[in-house]
Parts: sequence; C-alpha cells; structure tokens
Amino acid sequence: MSKPIVAIVGRPNVGKSTLFNQIGKRRVSIVDDMPGVTRDRIYMDAEWLNHTFTMIDTGGIEFEDDDHILKSMRQQALVAMEEADVIVFVVDGRAGLTTADEEVGRMLRNTKKPVILAVNKIDSPQLEAGVYEFYSLGLGEPMGIAASNSLGLGDLLDAVVAAFPENDGEDKEEDEISIAVIGRPNVGKSSIVNALIGENRVIVSNVPGTTRDAIDTHFVSDNIKFMLIDTAGMRRKGKIDEAIERYSVMRSLRAVDRADVVLMVINAEEGITEQDKKIAGYAHESGKGVIIVVNKWDVFPDKDDKSTLRFTEDLRDEIGFLQYAPVLYTSALTGQRIHRITELVKYVADQQSMRIQTSVLNELIRDAVSVNPPPSHRGKQLKIFFMTQADIQPPKFIIFVNDPELMHFSYLRFLENRLRESFGFEGTPLKLIVRGRKEEEDY
Repeated sequence: MSKPIVAIVGRPNVGKSTLFNQIGKRRVSIVDDMPGVTRDRIYMDAEWLNHTFTMIDTGGIEFEDDDHILKSMRQQALVAMEEADVIVFVVDGRAGLTTADEEVGRMLRNTKKPVILAVNKIDSPQLEAGVYEFYSLGLGEPMGIAASNSLGLGDLLDAVVAAFPENDGEDKEEDEISIAVIGRPNVGKSSIVNALIGENRVIVSNVPGTTRDAIDTHFVSDNIKFMLIDTAGMRRKGKIDEAIERYSVMRSLRAVDRADVVLMVINAEEGITEQDKKIAGYAHESGKGVIIVVNKWDVFPDKDDKSTLRFTEDLRDEIGFLQYAPVLYTSALTGQRIHRITELVKYVADQQSMRIQTSVLNELIRDAVSVNPPPSHRGKQLKIFFMTQADIQPPKFIIFVNDPELMHFSYLRFLENRLRESFGFEGTPLKLIVRGRKEEEDY
C-alpha cells in the first residue's frame, strides 16, 4: 500500500529543512540508516500516531534556475499540488507576511489538497500575535511553531495525519508482480514500458491505479502476471508542465511504495546522478527488489568487450548500497535485451520471497564464526547464539547474541555477505536485526 506523501513548501530561509530534520531528531523517523545510503535526503519516512507517511523537503528537489526564487517556489508548490496528499506551507513568523508567501498562498488556495499553514519561528509569547497576520492567506487557521526547538511540532503532526485521505483498495492481484520503472527524464522509461508491453503482446487490462489518474498496465509473460506502474507519465502528456514532470520526485517515491521490483533506468551516455541515487536509496530502504537498467547501450561510445565490466564497476562505486542489484544493458530502441527484463524481474521477486530453514542458517553461522571470530570490546567477546528468518519481501533475519552493543556493523556486513554467498538473494536488500539473549534463556 502506498504511504501518504506530505510535502513541505515555502520560500527560502523560513525553516523548511529545520522542520524536516527536527522530525527526524524526534525519532519519528523510521528510515533505515545503513552505511552507504545518501545522507543528503529530500525524503524521510516517518510515523506519527500509528500513521506511516513520507515527508518531502521540496527545498531538496533540484531546479535548474536557482536565481529566480519565486519561479522555483511556484514550481515546488505545483509539484506538491500535483503529487502530495497533504501540503505543509511554512512561513516565517518573525519576518511577517511577504509577497512571495501571498503568491504561493494564491496557488495553494486553488488546490483540492489539504494545506496546513505552519508559522515558524514563534518561540516566545511576544511573537504569538504575529501568527494572526497569516489568516489573510485564506488557508485556514495558521499554526504557530518553532521548528528549531520542537515547539508545536506534535500539534502540527496531529493536523497532518488527520488530513490523510482514506486508503484506496490495492488493484494488484495476489500472484501478480508489480514493477515500477523509475529514473530521470529522457533515459528511456516510456520506451522501455512500451517495448515490454509491445513485446509481450498480452495486455490483460488498463485500469485506473490507486495513484490519482495514473494507469497501471496488467500483462502476462510466460504465464506470469505482471503489473507495470506508470511513472513515466506517458499517458499524462500535456496535463502538467514539463518542468514539473521533470522534477516530480514524489511520483517516483509513490510508485516505489507500490512496487515489488523497481527498475532503476539510467542513460548509458550520462550515467547516474545525485537525484537518481536518492530515489535508489529510497527503494533500498523500502526493502524493494532493484534492477539497474542501463538503457541506450546501443549508442554508448567506443564500446569494447570490457565496456560493461568497467561501467558496472563505476556503478558499484557510485551506489555502493546497491551492490546486490543486477545490472542489465539494454536498448529500448533496438529491443536489445528487453526480453530479459521480465525474466530478471521474476528472478528477483523469487529471491525476495526465499525462506531459509533455521537449522541451515545456524550451520552458516557456525562456519562464519570459525572463519572469522566475532569481535570483542574491552575484554568482552560477542557471542552469537543463533539466527532465524523472520520475514520475506525483503528477507529479514534476527540474530540473537549475548550483547547487541558488541555487534560492529562491519561484522554484520560480513554475515550478510556470507548469506549472499550461500543463498544468492540477488536483487534484494537484506534486513539483519540483532537482539540480546542471555545464555541461560531458552528460545
């Protein structure tokens, strides 16, 4: 099920990023902070009152023309209006109402989305009267907050979750594999989608998906059911401005939430960008299967028999947290290796659903410990009692030890590598959870 998206909009220096980061400080963040995942976030998964949602800091979305602040603000507000479920409009209570605030306020009044007006930097009783000035924006009752010290943050989040829409029913069939095709513009997402549908020929149905008016395409290949989640926007041309289409990160995040397997499409001639890494990091943290599709390989310059090897090594260096993701070199234009996509998707989906018996896992643990003994700290030795698999999609393993604080992340990575060497798990992240257990306890 897709998580609600909350977009934070507002002009520069009003405290958007402070609010975004403070929510993380207050430990509502549930983002997996694994080594290698980009720290420069534009998104954050959060939980409040048993509601899980994704927050977007629109200040972190890249725009080409940074010199024109008002134009950039309009674009960010349009993105939020198009894709977000709830919009938090942040203004500066110390600076007072500005022309730029009024401009964005006019736009937001015309949206059908819930808008929460947060008047930031209200950190003393003397400033509280300034909140009322913002009633003139016509966006309902303004909420005075001070993001820097968390004043009013709980009330703000209460208002945010109260505005969430009711969840739609999922259109995905039980035995169907859902695929999200993500990546920057002009990397060939639409061409890959068209090639997949054209090659497989058997289209079961085109029905509205749970994400607004996007179209999910259901098709069958080799007697396996697939659902393509439309992130390319190819059926929506003309509905939104091209600049907004170009920077609609939110659509990609929503599609990732709904997918089983994500196709991360990059242009062979351009490589991967920071924005790509952020979306790939979201797929990784969400526990989705990931396949890196290097498209337009037919026009890659000066190819030789080592080109794919070198390109793959560069990719691994750039996105180290996706070492497990298979890389496929394609050309949607010529059809090169397009037929392999559904085969690989099915393979990765199977890897995500793999279950390993506890007895087999503990044999692996014994072998791993004999090859590389657990670390010790201040004379205390880490003891691993046993490991068991708790879940699939992604595979989740619980490791019981004498003291979780003795488990260094490097040794945890060593155990993950042993799991992959023994069982594969290609294309899927693994979740390893360490729990304490006294030696005399019985399981």
